[in-house]
Amino acid sequence: MKATAKAPANIAFIKYWGKKDENLRLPYNPSISMNLSACVTITTVDFAPDLERDSVSEGFDENRISGHLDRLRKLAGVTYKARVVTENNFPKGSGIASSASGFAALTVAGAAALGLDLSEKELTSLARLGSGSACRSIPDGFVKWDGEFAHSLYQPSYWDLRDILVIVERGEKKISSSEGHSRVETSPNFPKRLAALPKRIQTLERALKQKDLRLFGEIIEEDCLDMHHVMQTQDPPLYYWNDETEKIMDEVRSWRKAGLPVYFTIDAGPNVHLICEAKNESALIKQLTGREIIVNSPAEGARLL
Repeated sequence: MKATAKAPANIAFIKYWGKKDENLRLPYNPSISMNLSACVTITTVDFAPDLERDSVSEGFDENRISGHLDRLRKLAGVTYKARVVTENNFPKGSGIASSASGFAALTVAGAAALGLDLSEKELTSLARLGSGSACRSIPDGFVKWDGEFAHSLYQPSYWDLRDILVIVERGEKKISSSEGHSRVETSPNFPKRLAALPKRIQTLERALKQKDLRLFGEIIEEDCLDMHHVMQTQDPPLYYWNDETEKIMDEVRSWRKAGLPVYFTIDAGPNVHLICEAKNESALIKQLTGREIIVNSPAEGARLL
């Protein structure tokens, strides 16, 4: 009873911040993301009758992973414990959606190992219970999460974008996203964010449909700054940026004025995602000489290996 799956991290263009139902991990608002080709988790799940407890690769949250396996075991009607071997090829816990790729891979591998015949829709719902944004790492390419499920808006080949991820800090952040989510209602700016999101989502979807990079970039930057403004006005305030984060944001604005069409977005951490079209990838990489980067293109979702 063994299976291995590979799942991508994803970058949210419209962010998810705040859960209206903590237990079900249901978000206050829909979100839209892109799967990342070069930031992946590979997980093997091996259920065996002789195991007395679950075992998990060192450095990963055994309690949280075992809790997710319990959901799968309940569906399959088995009690076998499992060995879970999981590995990321990018920094974990630093705001690059490692929990998204991790729980997407765990869900797909665990379900397959138990012989569960689940649809993509069902897999997104299960992955969401492990980590909200994990549901977006199940479908292919450009993905929308709305309520209980996530689905693909466009396949990876639809738009040849690049996400050039600038690694500002490799270490795990001091305050987890889960802890940050729990404080969102203390921000006086949170109601304003929720009120603005329907129109913002509609505009982003139009920009995607038209492949309008300028409009697309303006919206992703607006939403990034809006989410971080909510974080920074929570009680207590939550600051994920550092000086290098802000320096890169300023540089992006300067490069754009000089004629290089590039836009930034930042999830719950200090590392910066730079979005451009493939034709401008080389020019952007030259501007980033001396910095650690990971170059991503749009990617397929979680898959069995």
